Amino acid sequence: MDKTSLKISDIKEKIKEILSSKNQGNIIIALGLTGLILISISGFFKSNTSKEKTLTTSNSVSNKQQELTKNLENIISEVEGAGKAKVMVTFENSTETVYATEERKNKEACEDKSEGMITRKKESNDCEKKYITIKDSQGTEHALAVTEIEPKVKGVIVICSGGDNPVVKQRITEAVTTALNIPSKRVCITKSG
Repeated sequence: MDKTSLKISDIKEKIKEILSSKNQGNIIIALGLTGLILISISGFFKSNTSKEKTLTTSNSVSNKQQELTKNLENIISEVEGAGKAKVMVTFENSTETVYATEERKNKEACEDKSEGMITRKKESNDCEKKYITIKDSQGTEHALAVTEIEPKVKGVIVICSGGDNPVVKQRITEAVTTALNIPSKRVCITKSG
């Protein structure tokens, strides 16, 4: 206990010396500059996290596209007469996030009466919509995501050795339209060369 109190008193004396010295102005400037550097560094890290989220979203769509393509190639290759298949899947849009909102509606009605008759009637409807936000562990506010809407398939191209046979084309078209829940006009099947 004695040694600890000596060390604390020594530290207090050193701090008093530093603060009472002629370099007090320099110390304050150095502390201010250190604060500014820390603030600018923290801003740099925050901007990187938003870039990472954008990259994650685009990678997610790309991964989904690759996985879907591979699964369709495997399924189509198993169709009798199709042979080895190459597939390309395109999407209409990217993943869409739906955020939680709070809605306030105000409805006002006003009537002007003169001598028992309504001369003018006025109604107004106001609607205010706000996103519900939450704070993350770093204290940054983000809108509360409710769900993500997956991108819709725009079209599918299938190239296989049996692509010129009408029966094989029909089987592949049925398999693709059933698997992806898309109309047959969005599926193109052709023979490989």
